[in-house]
Amino acid sequence: MMFRMMAIVAGLGLALAATAEAQTPRKGGTIRMTAPYGSSFTSLDIHTTQRAQDEIYAKGLHRSLYIWDSAQGKPVLELAKEVLVSGGGLVHTFKLRDDAYFHNGRKMTADDIIWSYNRIMDGTKAYPGARYVRIIEGAAAVEKGQAKEISGLKKIDDFTLEMKLTEKVDPGFYFWNALTSIYPADEAAKESFIQKPIGLGPFKFVEHVPGSRIVLERWDRFYKPGKPYADKLIVSVMGEAAARDVAFRNKEIDTSVLGPAQYVAYQADADLKGTIVEVAEVFTRYMGMNPAFKPFADKRVRQAINYAIDTDLIINKLVKGKAYRATSWLPLTSPLYDKTMKPYAFDPAKAKQLLADAGYPTGFEFEWTTSQNESWGLPIVTAVIPMLDRVGIKAKVKQVETAVLAEVVRTGDYQAFVYSQASGPDPQAALKCFHSSTPPSACNYMNFKNAEFDKLVDEAGQADDAAKRGQLLQKANALLYEEAPVWFFNYNKAVMAVQPWLKGIQLNATELTHQNVEDLWVDETSPAK
Repeated sequence: MMFRMMAIVAGLGLALAATAEAQTPRKGGTIRMTAPYGSSFTSLDIHTTQRAQDEIYAKGLHRSLYIWDSAQGKPVLELAKEVLVSGGGLVHTFKLRDDAYFHNGRKMTADDIIWSYNRIMDGTKAYPGARYVRIIEGAAAVEKGQAKEISGLKKIDDFTLEMKLTEKVDPGFYFWNALTSIYPADEAAKESFIQKPIGLGPFKFVEHVPGSRIVLERWDRFYKPGKPYADKLIVSVMGEAAARDVAFRNKEIDTSVLGPAQYVAYQADADLKGTIVEVAEVFTRYMGMNPAFKPFADKRVRQAINYAIDTDLIINKLVKGKAYRATSWLPLTSPLYDKTMKPYAFDPAKAKQLLADAGYPTGFEFEWTTSQNESWGLPIVTAVIPMLDRVGIKAKVKQVETAVLAEVVRTGDYQAFVYSQASGPDPQAALKCFHSSTPPSACNYMNFKNAEFDKLVDEAGQADDAAKRGQLLQKANALLYEEAPVWFFNYNKAVMAVQPWLKGIQLNATELTHQNVEDLWVDETSPAK
């Protein structure tokens, strides 16, 4: 039986959603969203970037085989009308939509999906989406240069695609995000495509002003009747919390991600507290340690770091409670979260003992790469440094821009880093990031290798019984806790301020800023009519 994921617990309620249900969506107007995670977009080629920042615009411009349904807490078919499962759960035959048009007016066919997945598996490019496409039989051979095309993909006709997987998993959890967007095969190979991308989404590309904004406008031939509602979508780059705050108060933007300080301020403001939307996300924040740096190759050192940091104090004082304490990798919102697991205690004496046992009685020094992010970047690193210093570990800060950090993490060019990474929605896909066969460029950023862990995840991938699969994956998650490849910091509580005129916001636990924008609309009180 296929593994069916439980609906994700979407977190706290939203008055806006209830009122939006009762109203008839208005056509027209402009939706003004923000990209809050840095001072730029990484690329207009969404296959190349795993950053949440870039997927905000991609939700308007592109589409994947599946799409995330926040109400159901699971992926649902998007570019196909139905899927038939055979071959003991390994073969999936998709009946594709015959009404999905690219923004150049050409109809999407099975060839475009096959071309896109083959492109993502180009081993010379190390595209991050390869971690998902690799589940298709023969994809790894293309990645290694042993084959030109993925053998597990077969075109039956223009609108029928057969996909053979290597594991008994629901492909929806592998082909729903922007990293696996479907490109037009004839256009995407051209150099001009990156300057003016063409997608299948509800909005088509108009302009990109680097460091400022991306502007998209309504695609009239979008396959969902009557959608999108808005005429235009503007995604403005606003990495600074203070700039977002001023723009939101001045009604110049419709959405604004709130950091810890703003979260407290908006809750205390009678005019703003009603704009707050929040959800427990499937994201884990952590400090990653490079095992190629000798001290971090020893499990005892990695455990010592977890014992040396007063994580609860940092969450309460710095993150202002806008987070949940992390135990192991799988977050609270994961169907396999282990409630019985206790987080690492704050125990400097134990940390010192472990360091001594590992051969570092006086500690050691390392370089810690961080961005300025207020929730998991420089302020957190600054607070942790004296705690590590107390047990003899000295950290030197290397500060970089968020886009640079993403590249540092993917290439392994660090001793340690601090990051926020998707750890769901599917536990199998999330834990696969620590499998030795997953390259650092995909998501095994710590280059973690453990034979026992691999065995548990591999067995889970072949299990027919969902309960057995769950038990195996929980064991793998417990093993990660013991091995401590990271400092387990927190699971994110995402908070966004939404203007009262923007309707249809979804409580997306996979990333609150990633909205299916065709379902959003603005009423007549919006200043951007």
